[in-house]
Amino acid sequence: MTLFEELDQKLLPGFERKLIAVDGKDVLTLVGGSGPPLLMLHGDPQTHLCWHLIAPRLAERFTVVLTDIRGRGETHKPGISAHNIEYSKRSMAAEQLQVMSKLGFTSFSLVGHDRGARVARRLALDHPQAVEQLAVMDVVPAYDFYKNTTAEIAQEYYYFFFLTQPHPMPEALIGGDPTGFMSEILTGLSPSQVPYDEATLELYLKAASTPEATIAMCECFRAGFGIDRQHDIEDRKTQRQIQCPTLVMWGEKGIVGRHFDIRQIWDGWCKEPQYAPIQSGHFIPEEAPDEAYTALNTFLS
Repeated sequence: MTLFEELDQKLLPGFERKLIAVDGKDVLTLVGGSGPPLLMLHGDPQTHLCWHLIAPRLAERFTVVLTDIRGRGETHKPGISAHNIEYSKRSMAAEQLQVMSKLGFTSFSLVGHDRGARVARRLALDHPQAVEQLAVMDVVPAYDFYKNTTAEIAQEYYYFFFLTQPHPMPEALIGGDPTGFMSEILTGLSPSQVPYDEATLELYLKAASTPEATIAMCECFRAGFGIDRQHDIEDRKTQRQIQCPTLVMWGEKGIVGRHFDIRQIWDGWCKEPQYAPIQSGHFIPEEAPDEAYTALNTFLS
């Protein structure tokens, strides 16, 4: 049994592991609980395990689906592509929609943190018939992020600009100490120490530090700066909005919470927004799981 499997058994008891093929490529998927379907998408550079303090509780009311998003964990990791299309949030959202379809779910509720929230938002915009409720954690859309960036934001979120540089420069530099770089992100976005499960943090670092995962991270950020931002600009021109009820959560102690006008930004993207600031840094699912669960459970009801 691998470390990945051992941790799933320990932290997500009762969840069934599956490899679901989408266009011939595997997406690691875990399914647990019963009730209406709920898809939960993790952030970067993490895996589905970021939900281990929340998902089992939600599984008492929902059929909870956890995946490793493209480029992370045990899911396939495309390499370099023209215009970074493989890591556009539109492509990644379509893949998650196919996973849910293969599980027999044509519509579902959707929760995402960080990178997963970007995928979730795009899924809700592109496939409104599929998403009944949406909750996003600690992000602003690519268009708004780059439009509103200040010197202070650029300093704190430096890797939003470093990782977008052309291949292979950032990959080569990260390759000198990939574990150190990933550790800096996982521990540097909150004002206090994130109370990670020790084995889970080890897995995050192991999974994110391979050459394939490093390329995936860079391509994902390059897509954010390029094609994702272009998709947002096109949506802005047509005033396209998320149609379903949307809960926007953010860590009040994190970079997003301290530097962006969350309500003003998301009011422009959502037809029915609700807001829930959390006493946390960036990594809400592991820093403030009880508060996050309460907000999600209330909203999804």
